[in-house]
Amino acid sequence: MASLDHIVVVGASAAGLAAADTLRLEGFDGRLTLVGDELWLPYDRTPLSRHVLAGTCAPHRTSLRPEADLQRLRLSLRLGCRATGLDPVARTVALPDGERLRYDGLLIATGLRPRRLPFGHDLAGVQVLRTLDDALALRAELLTGPRVVVVGAGLLGTEIAATARGLGLDVTLVDARTAPLERHLGGFVGALVADLHRGHGVRLRLGRRLTGVAGARGRVTGVVLDDGSRLDAEVVVVAIGSVPATDWLAGSGIPLGDGVLCDPTCRVTPRIGAAGDVASWPHPFTGGRIRLELRTNATLQAITAARNLLAGPAGATAYAPVPFGWTDQYDTRIQFHGWSPAGATVEVVDGAVRARSFVALHRAGGRVVGAVGWNSPRALLRYVSRIDLPAAVRDASGSVR
Repeated sequence: MASLDHIVVVGASAAGLAAADTLRLEGFDGRLTLVGDELWLPYDRTPLSRHVLAGTCAPHRTSLRPEADLQRLRLSLRLGCRATGLDPVARTVALPDGERLRYDGLLIATGLRPRRLPFGHDLAGVQVLRTLDDALALRAELLTGPRVVVVGAGLLGTEIAATARGLGLDVTLVDARTAPLERHLGGFVGALVADLHRGHGVRLRLGRRLTGVAGARGRVTGVVLDDGSRLDAEVVVVAIGSVPATDWLAGSGIPLGDGVLCDPTCRVTPRIGAAGDVASWPHPFTGGRIRLELRTNATLQAITAARNLLAGPAGATAYAPVPFGWTDQYDTRIQFHGWSPAGATVEVVDGAVRARSFVALHRAGGRVVGAVGWNSPRALLRYVSRIDLPAAVRDASGSVR
């Protein structure tokens, strides 16, 4: 492959910045352009649903790098500039002003867009939370003392509910599943998360779906559930998941499905890679494609994708991580490694549920496939190595983190 004189990274969040960092650390000395659709310098989304929403973290403190550090990377920053198209043959990225940004190598790290309800978003008070601007707008709403309904009890929804309750607000959490965080942590731990929220005064309506959003004079007044009940609210936060931000790639010929379809080395073509929430790639543990919406994965995958772009097809290495992440809610930290597939059995192997400090292992097919720690960061580390990985995963990941 010809030399890479100009690399463009589309997406200026955690994955995009980690890719730019890695390219420079690996010796790339050419032109490097970072394109992002927000005006903020690259920032960490992790604090948004907790610290920014609670008012304990000022917006500027979410920045991933001081501006001086970004300057040392010798980046051409194109912020507030959403990519609108891609031509892999001409090797150009289209920008809103009509410019065609030519590249020799491209990394796609455009992340996600919040999934929205098919109704209600025209009403004031119906909010999503993905960006720093979203968090600041939602905080302004919460400071008015509203009744809050959070729709979606995944990682984002449960953190928002905990933060809103910490502000002393009346909070109801609604989800179609029977337990919060069930998709990430399974039913056993999910039931404990439900108890955690109930213990802090959050009302839970589980196994219920929204059928409508009510409003008056342009503002939300409540939601209607599939059992006919109505929940009054002046703020409704929609946290029902996200979709990969791939709309700008329509018609480009880039393979799309649930995200940008990469090979095991995070490559799409010899000159194009992808990383972070937008990337879908084959993982030997699952036997199929996965896409990880985890902050930890954004950085690790971007490092691999950037190295593989420089190495070329012959020198590229597979990316097969063991997923890991965490969530802080109230006075509880929940950490997880690996997977919790449907039907997995759960065993508490350290501490005790009653003591609110324990480690639990998930088993499927006779193997340990995941580990969860509840207020047990040190103890959890002793059990992560028990996750029974196929040789292909161990070879690609090096070690279990």
